[in-house]
Amino acid sequence: MTPIFQAAAIAALTLGTGAATVSFLSPDIPDMVVPEADWRAGDALDGRVFAVEANLSASDTPETDTLLFRDGMFQSVDCENYCAFGWTPYQTWTQGETVHFTVTTQCPTAPHTVVWHGRVTGDDLTVEMSWTTRRWYWTHQITGTGGGQAVSLTQGTVSG
Repeated sequence: MTPIFQAAAIAALTLGTGAATVSFLSPDIPDMVVPEADWRAGDALDGRVFAVEANLSASDTPETDTLLFRDGMFQSVDCENYCAFGWTPYQTWTQGETVHFTVTTQCPTAPHTVVWHGRVTGDDLTVEMSWTTRRWYWTHQITGTGGGQAVSLTQGTVSG
């Protein structure tokens, strides 16, 4: 058997047993875990718009975003501009004057999942998030924390 055929046979055998896939795939990274709570379909933040500045693990420069809440749905303007995430139902629970919220959004055309967890007290918002991209050969995650203030609807950009 020629060396080329020998190499092809070894490659076919290796791929057929799955040995090659184990050696170069990276492990999955789980989405951000949201605290256990009495989460319920959200509407407590409907009509609110927040201008947010966040520090992301992938950048030294803070990112700005606008978070929108309407009819039990949530939208990040940056996510919408990046991958047409659209509107996603959000969940809330209230503790005193603070409304806690969470939402998991997914890009319809790429393997991106963004998990949001935040708190709103009056006009102040704090938020943490994770953006996870899963491909068959690797998983990449960007995490961030930030805060912001409520703005009027005319200051925020509504899409859809």
